[in-house]
Amino acid sequence: MNRNNFLGHLALALAVIMLAAFAGQIRHWQLERSLAPPPPPSSEAGQTEEAVDEAEGGEQVEETEDSDDAKVLVLFKPGTSYEAIKSIAETHNDEVKDEIESVKGLTLIEDEDGLDAEAVAEEYRHLPSVQYAEPNYQIKLDPEIGNVNHYDSAAQLAGRVLDKKPNDQMFAEQWSLSNEGQGGGKAGADISALRAWEKTTGSQSVVVAVLDSGVDYTHADLINNIWVRPPDLAAYTDDELGGFDDIHGFSAVGDDDPMDQNGHGTHCAGIIGAEGDNAEGIAGINWKVEIMPLKFMSANGSGTTADAIKAINYVINRKRAGVNVRIISASWGSTMRSQALEDAIRNAGDEGILFVAASGNSSANSDKSPHYPAGYDLPNVISVAALNRNDELASFSNYGAKSVHVAAPGAEILSTWLKGSYEEHSGTSMATPLVAGEAALILSVDPNLSVKELRERIFKSVDKLDSLNGKVATGGRINAAKAVKAE
Repeated sequence: MNRNNFLGHLALALAVIMLAAFAGQIRHWQLERSLAPPPPPSSEAGQTEEAVDEAEGGEQVEETEDSDDAKVLVLFKPGTSYEAIKSIAETHNDEVKDEIESVKGLTLIEDEDGLDAEAVAEEYRHLPSVQYAEPNYQIKLDPEIGNVNHYDSAAQLAGRVLDKKPNDQMFAEQWSLSNEGQGGGKAGADISALRAWEKTTGSQSVVVAVLDSGVDYTHADLINNIWVRPPDLAAYTDDELGGFDDIHGFSAVGDDDPMDQNGHGTHCAGIIGAEGDNAEGIAGINWKVEIMPLKFMSANGSGTTADAIKAINYVINRKRAGVNVRIISASWGSTMRSQALEDAIRNAGDEGILFVAASGNSSANSDKSPHYPAGYDLPNVISVAALNRNDELASFSNYGAKSVHVAAPGAEILSTWLKGSYEEHSGTSMATPLVAGEAALILSVDPNLSVKELRERIFKSVDKLDSLNGKVATGGRINAAKAVKAE
């Protein structure tokens, strides 16, 4: 055997030895796995599993979806019975999860074959009994804009208390309500709240639904302005979803509790209705109002179209039951257009409910790149852009001469946060509840306005700004004093 042959055989032998050793290790791993205890059982169908968010000190948070199976929203044509819908779903090895009562024929269906949502939707689109079908789109809150300042207590920002102003400790920092040039801003670049309050500070006969991540309804600055189901109103029930203990509102995520675990919804709620003149924290544009928490987003700031629709369906149900809920504030959105969500919002309008939505934080022209739900061309929708404290369109704000209607302060806005604290945030998410709050303030003095009249009042009472010319349809920033006819 020559040297080359010897080396070749030696290499081959070494390779065989290594392969055998590796195979033995694999068998060892397989044996260990077979002897390991089984994983804990998953939660029951229809319930969400709990996860631990280590970044938040180990608090339990909820998952948005109760399974990984694809879900689709399908609108069946008129005349298709519920029994027929269930039969069609069973034929496709799918399950009907919910029938949306407020949109006749709209059904949430879950696939059980492991297909992706678009493939399932495509199957249903070809059925003669189907009007449209679409995936149950994921919705996420926009990324945080700029810095966040956190205050554990009002004392950290305790400031001056001036005549004719509420005694809330942090009010001097609320430039959106009273801009005196603080923080380098432009004096007077605000929504004229002080003059509006000379006529009205709100009314607890007006209910505003905050469709978001829920609301911390125990916050000291919110607790007295949280909607509570009246004792003579029966608890909410849904034929497919069952009963809900909706004492403080509605949750489509996890259990019945709309308690906020993200903070975003609580921040929006404080802008609308943190209790004013109570020597605590901040003042909402309404000192007195009723805020109805609606939770469709989990602690990580994500939710689904179907869950948003479920919450809107709940609002319509409560409105029909006699609750004076007139406004939905929606500080979120997506570039994905959902016909089902549009139909639900349209039907809310038919029930006398205004829908105020954030235009988005992508610095984009919404006329060319729509952001939904703000982009739906519906008579009950108001799309809101954000301003900085100098009456300029915020750099992050979407705009649109046709599709974005009004602007409101949305940069460095101080409001309520989780666990009794306060934070400053920026975004069209912050501008939106100011407009929703102004609508509630208007209804406190003119409660019988229709949605059309309420929307027109907001549009016609703006302050025109050169910076908004060609950027928003009205060309102006909201003016609460003009809107309530205080001047």
